[in-house]
Amino acid sequence: MSNIDQPIGHDDPRLYGSDALAEMVRHLGLPYLALNPGSSYRGLHDSLVNHIGNRDPQMLVCLHEEHAVSIAHGWAKVTGEPMGVMLHANVGLMHASMAIYNAWCDRVPMAIYGATGPVDSAKRRPWIDWIHTSRDQAAMVRDYVKWDDQPVSLGPTLTAMAEAHRQTRSAPHGPSYVVFDVSLQETQIETLPPLPDPACFAPAPEPLLEIDALLDKMRAAKHPVLMMGRLGRAPKDWANRVTLAEAVGATVLTDIKRGASFPTDHPAHLGPPGFFLTADQQAALRAADLIVSFDWVDVAGTLKAAGAEDVPLVQVSPESRLARGTRLDVFAPVAAELLLETPPDPVIAACVDELTFTPAEPPQTAPARPALPYDPQPGPMNGARFAAALGEGLRSQPVCLARLPLSWGGAAWHFQHPLDYLGYDGGAGIGSGPGMVIGAALALRDAGSERICVGVLGDGDTMMGISALWTAARYDIPCLIVVANNRSYFNDEVHQEKIALTRGRPVENKAVGQAIADPDLDFAALARAQGLLAFGPVTEPGTLVEALREALPLVQAGRPILIDARIEPGYAPEMAEGMTD
Repeated sequence: MSNIDQPIGHDDPRLYGSDALAEMVRHLGLPYLALNPGSSYRGLHDSLVNHIGNRDPQMLVCLHEEHAVSIAHGWAKVTGEPMGVMLHANVGLMHASMAIYNAWCDRVPMAIYGATGPVDSAKRRPWIDWIHTSRDQAAMVRDYVKWDDQPVSLGPTLTAMAEAHRQTRSAPHGPSYVVFDVSLQETQIETLPPLPDPACFAPAPEPLLEIDALLDKMRAAKHPVLMMGRLGRAPKDWANRVTLAEAVGATVLTDIKRGASFPTDHPAHLGPPGFFLTADQQAALRAADLIVSFDWVDVAGTLKAAGAEDVPLVQVSPESRLARGTRLDVFAPVAAELLLETPPDPVIAACVDELTFTPAEPPQTAPARPALPYDPQPGPMNGARFAAALGEGLRSQPVCLARLPLSWGGAAWHFQHPLDYLGYDGGAGIGSGPGMVIGAALALRDAGSERICVGVLGDGDTMMGISALWTAARYDIPCLIVVANNRSYFNDEVHQEKIALTRGRPVENKAVGQAIADPDLDFAALARAQGLLAFGPVTEPGTLVEALREALPLVQAGRPILIDARIEPGYAPEMAEGMTD
């Protein structure tokens, strides 16, 4: 933990409502509160500093509310546990809303605390308290938080914090949101009230399920396909998936939108993992006599694209618990012969316990396993040459790929451990990458991991989140960010090319209104302005490898580093086709 921001002591014995709120945050075991300061929670901020000493939790100052949420998102992807976030009034919540949507769609736990001006209008200051007060502040994000409350007195607020913690840690996960009235925070109290016991607000255990029907179907199938979706990061759970696939002779598909869930070089794995299915993967689904979805993202859309809607399906997922009429991130309903409405890892573990089959060994941390041959010849880097050079520079080092850009080809890297790759951001927005890398790196640092956290980010994503890097520099969070800088919003170039071809218009115009060039962004200079060490721009594989080899010992020594790598625009074929169909 960083030694920065250690407050001096004091002997003021008075107590305030916000002191109880700060005690409750500590009582819930949240190690950090990521925040951008705001007056709506000035009382709580004082209590975090002067009542509990800015430790357990420690505040992480961020330069934008989106970054605060993104850092907590990255933390949750590594740990599976919530980090705390503080948001200032309605304006901070509006800033943070895209990042909250990402966390919601990615189904990660997160404890978000908001604040509002005085609920009692007689106590509002002129102007500012009126425009920063909302009667129902959570209404702005209610469709993409799991649980929210806006109590007006201290006891119910403490209870709401405990319940929000229970809700966010119960599957299926999602952010929770509790709003603190500024008057409640600043009211003097005689004594600290009893705090709700977190043990009495623990997540309920999942019910023990009858799995005989699932096992019977898998044993009877001659060509089963297992679709590995939202799954945990425990090495034992990873080993259980391998055991199950081997025992039933299944083909396995994985998805690069999610983190690593199955060894991609295993004979059962039909790759590469991608944002969309390859022709071979679609054919495997059509040829299957049983498909088992373990919380796959968009089962209905995937089977429709593959022409496999008539193949018998088993769905193992708690997703239907979150279905609401106002949003579509639960995707279309599926006709499943068997539905187990529960997180999949316990189901897989129960199946393995019933099988008479040699269990697989849990994976061990190992150096990176790039899959593409490195070509040191001079010349521009396309996506494949860039990925190969990245692999050459990192192959001796255990890494955690916290993020990969849309241009990344799934065949470029082997994933052999659940921390080899953490997945995308859930909501497919732009600007979350830097914060998520920093949050993941913080979790790895605090766990004493030998892995280096690496984020391969697009230029648009990096630019929108650039000031998140300052938090990494301030709190000595070691990470390596490599910008795959194609100097364009290239995803939209692909769409414009599709439209031009469909309408018989000039394809040459596809880049108009898309380029991030003339002038080029100097990401190395932007990173240095946030306090990072930076390299680049590098334009050839050899210079990228040299920069990586120079950067690695600096990251190992605890520094955040950025490398600006100029690459040619381009997508893997299945990505380009899937985005525009």
